[in-house]
Amino acid sequence: MGRKHGSHPAVLFVNWRDAAHPEGGGSERYVERMAEGLARRGYRVTIQCAAHRNAPADEVVAGVRFRRRGGRFGVYLHAMLAAFLLRPDVIVDVQAGLPFFSRLVARCPVLVLVHHVHREQWPAVVGPALGRIGWWIESRVAPLLYRGCRYLTVSDQTRRELAGLGIATARTTVIRNGLDTPPAVHAEADRDPTLVIVGRVVPHKRVEHAVDAVARLATRWPKLRLEVVGQGWWLDNVRQHVELRDIADRVTLHGFVDEQDKHEILARSWVHLCPSVKEGWGIAIMEAAVHGVPSIAYRRAGGVAESIVDNATGLLAENLDDLVAKVDTLLADERTRTEMGRAGRDRALSFAWERSVTELEAVLVETAGITRV
Repeated sequence: MGRKHGSHPAVLFVNWRDAAHPEGGGSERYVERMAEGLARRGYRVTIQCAAHRNAPADEVVAGVRFRRRGGRFGVYLHAMLAAFLLRPDVIVDVQAGLPFFSRLVARCPVLVLVHHVHREQWPAVVGPALGRIGWWIESRVAPLLYRGCRYLTVSDQTRRELAGLGIATARTTVIRNGLDTPPAVHAEADRDPTLVIVGRVVPHKRVEHAVDAVARLATRWPKLRLEVVGQGWWLDNVRQHVELRDIADRVTLHGFVDEQDKHEILARSWVHLCPSVKEGWGIAIMEAAVHGVPSIAYRRAGGVAESIVDNATGLLAENLDDLVAKVDTLLADERTRTEMGRAGRDRALSFAWERSVTELEAVLVETAGITRV
C-alpha cells in the first residue's frame, strides 16, 4: 500500500467495525462516507476493521478496500500489523473509546478521529471496574501516546471535551457529518401519535427512556405508540422492560430494517427520540429531520446539542422527567411540530458528505503533507 513515485496517496483507516458489522452504526457510516469520498478523488483507501459474518475478509466497495481481521480484541493487533506492513502515507486511527496504538508502529503521520469521549459509557458497557480502566486508557494513555497528532471530531462539544483531556483545541478540527440522500417515501404522518427511536440497541442508547415516556403518557395519550428501529445485544433487555411496563401493545421492536423501511417509519412518526448517554453528532436526528420530524434528546449528551437547534428544530431535555414533559408538549402542539419539522428539514439538507470530504482532504494536505497526483 506504500506510496510509489507518481502514485496516488494511500490512506489507512483503522476502525473497530464497519457499517456492515452487526453492531455497526452512525460512526461507521461516517468513516465509510469519508473513505468513499477520498477514493473518488483518487486516493487509495483501506479500512482495516474486525471480521464478522456479514461480509468477507477482503473486498472492495465503492473504491474502498476492506480488510476484516480479528474479533472484538484481535482487531487491535491486526490494525497495528496493517499500520506497520501496509506502509500508508497517512493513518486515521478511529478511537471509539480505545485507540489502536497505531502511533507505536506508524512510519507516517497519524490522525486521530474521535466522535465523542466515553466517560459515561464505559461503566454502562463493561461495568464499573473495567470501566475505570477503559476511561484511564482513553483519558490518560491515549492523549500521551498521540501527543502532537492532529485530532478530528464531529462537534464542537467533543472538541471541548478533548481539550479537557489535554488535547489543545488548536490540534482539533471539527468535520461534521453529511447526510445520505434519503429515498422517496410513500408514508405520511400517522393519524395516531407515534414516537420513533433509531439506532443500535445497546445500554448507553437508553431505549428504556423512550419506553418509560410512552408508559407515563399512556393515560393522556391512549393511542400513543413507539417504534424502535435497530438491532443490538441489549434488545432482549428492552423487550423485558416493555413487558415490565405493560405496554407491549404500544411498542414495536422492529430490529434491523433496510433503508427504505427505516425512512418510511421515520416519515410516519410525529417525534423522534434520542435518549442516548452520549452521541458525537446523531445521524438519526438528521435523518428524522429530513422528513420533517423534530427530535428530543438530552442537553448533556454531547453533539446532539448541536445537531438539534433547541426550540427551533427540536428540544433538549435536562432529565427523564423533562423529556417526558417535552414529548407531551410536542405531541399536543401540531403547529410547533410542523414549524420545527420545516426548520429541521431545511437545516438537514444543508449538510453534505462531499463538503465533509473536502474538509478532511484539507487536513490531509496540511498535516500529512500529501496531495493528489
